[in-house]
Amino acid sequence: MHLNRNEEDILGGESGPVKQKAMEILVALGDIYGAERLVPIESAQIAGVSYKTIGDAGLEYLTSLTGSVVVPTMLNPMGIDRNKWQEMGVEESFVEKQLAIIARYESLGIDAQCTCTPYYVSVPRKKAHLSWSESSAVAYVNSVIGARTNREGGPSALAAALVGKTPEYGYHLGENRIPEISVKVDFPLAGADFGALGNVVGKILNSRVPQFSFVRPPSDDELKALGAGMAASGSVALFYAREVSKCRESLEVDYSDVDIYSPSDPDVVVLGCPHCSRSELVQIEQFLHGRAVRRPLWICVSRFVADHCRSLISQIEATGARVICDTCMIVSPTFESRTMTVNSGKALEYAPTMCNSQAFIETTKGCIDTACTA
Repeated sequence: MHLNRNEEDILGGESGPVKQKAMEILVALGDIYGAERLVPIESAQIAGVSYKTIGDAGLEYLTSLTGSVVVPTMLNPMGIDRNKWQEMGVEESFVEKQLAIIARYESLGIDAQCTCTPYYVSVPRKKAHLSWSESSAVAYVNSVIGARTNREGGPSALAAALVGKTPEYGYHLGENRIPEISVKVDFPLAGADFGALGNVVGKILNSRVPQFSFVRPPSDDELKALGAGMAASGSVALFYAREVSKCRESLEVDYSDVDIYSPSDPDVVVLGCPHCSRSELVQIEQFLHGRAVRRPLWICVSRFVADHCRSLISQIEATGARVICDTCMIVSPTFESRTMTVNSGKALEYAPTMCNSQAFIETTKGCIDTACTA
């Protein structure tokens, strides 16, 4: 991979050992994937934030780092809501380690907004190069916004943030963004159906780039759910919600394939995977209006969205539901070894392996009905 003079200087250690190590990571990735050069990035988003997932080893590694990121950088969800951790029942020892992790990231100049929907905080430009880690965020910005990022690991995204560049391979190149398979869906879908569809077809598509044919154009929330489901059950990082070219392969989906909903009697109902948008909070409040929650109902949202929806959240919490920020049902110890009902194809896929939890999927209304039924 070709490096310019400044990049060679960083690799040679002239900007210090931390940036030197970061450049070594980027060069190694570039060599592995055949990148010809590094390209400047507009922003980074880093996974590996919850103490549940990175533990003491991750905290020790972060403690060894110095310096500052050179592009706007945000974090993935952590293991607690920093203001409601007691309400969540998280042990103080976990909280201390979690806050130490966040403090280390902040010492590097990183914005400690912990969310899987960073595009609600700051919308990337179309065709801008990014270095993002979270699977559903990657799928959304590639597919809905039209920015360009590979699905980075936490260390490679942090390395890119420290240097301000990433190797130009994969979805940074136009030739790798061409649809490979057409998926025909000739029955109507709405809301959580798109997450269920994503969960089903992701297993079939694996990492191929699909283009869909829908009865009606999906909303951005529905596209978010679709991409999240495919990224979790497969490794889809880019899709098209309409036909853009002719593909050699095709797949036709029947409603029976997508109808994976099932009645449940869970310990807890959890919504917001990925974190809820304002419009999703509006819908949740409408389904809850005039009702009382009779079993635990948790709703995950970014702090940025929550700060702009305080009145709406107050109405939701008046029913007995709880809205939490900074975290989610997958990376928080609160939801381990629980039976949970979700409206997310992503959560359905991750809960058994990452939370040791039995998970069921229902529509958003079905989830609210379950939460309001003793």
